[in-house]
Amino acid sequence: MPEAQTPFRLVQVALRVLDLERAIAFYRDVLGLPFLFRAEPGMAFFDLDGVRLLLGTVEASGPLERSTPLYLGATDIAATARRMRAAGVTFHKEPALIARMPEREVWLAEFVDSEGNVMALMEER
Repeated sequence: MPEAQTPFRLVQVALRVLDLERAIAFYRDVLGLPFLFRAEPGMAFFDLDGVRLLLGTVEASGPLERSTPLYLGATDIAATARRMRAAGVTFHKEPALIARMPEREVWLAEFVDSEGNVMALMEER
């Protein structure tokens, strides 16, 4: 039987933001994501390892609602969390082991972005 292929690949994720300039500074300067470009009305784009992250203001993307958390891969979750905390990021959950499997461990830490969206760092060891 031939191996099944996924019919789609994720190309872009959107987050609604209240203050685009503040959000750009957070994602570019605090998280260190590569900034791609801005577009009107009120949108900014970043690169998440080949997937575009769109930050859009309420005017650009409609009423602000709770977002789906983004899980950002980290190679050293403890060091990454320390660096982010030093930059003023608030963590709801500190790095902790959440799953132990025969081939790896999964560690997770939850934080809040500049717009109040809950996000997470994830490391698979």
